[in-house]
Amino acid sequence: MRLLHLGLPVLDHERSLRFYATYFGFDPATAQSYPDGTVIVRNADGFDLALHPATEPTSAPYFLHFGFAVADADTVRTLAARLAADGVPVVERDDEPDLVSIKCLDPDGWRVEVYWERRPDA
Repeated sequence: MRLLHLGLPVLDHERSLRFYATYFGFDPATAQSYPDGTVIVRNADGFDLALHPATEPTSAPYFLHFGFAVADADTVRTLAARLAADGVPVVERDDEPDLVSIKCLDPDGWRVEVYWERRPDA
């Protein structure tokens, strides 16, 4: 069993689609719209992100987040610099020998983590 789908309430699906395409590799060409206004977009790993229309901002508990694993620590650092340069709030950073991680906020305030972690088998 694998987790391959996440649904997020968003105020502006076009804005969210641009954000996730720009920074996290979701392909706008895969976007499908549904009668209820939901737009589902897929990344190269086959993960589906469902952007569901919301009428007001959603408040989430502080710890609630989702994350993307990357191949190496420098990928996290490079993305962190790019996000910051583009004005995307980077709200958490961790840079240790066995873990490099950031959390940023998407346009609706959802916490998105990008991390590299040294695996014991690596």
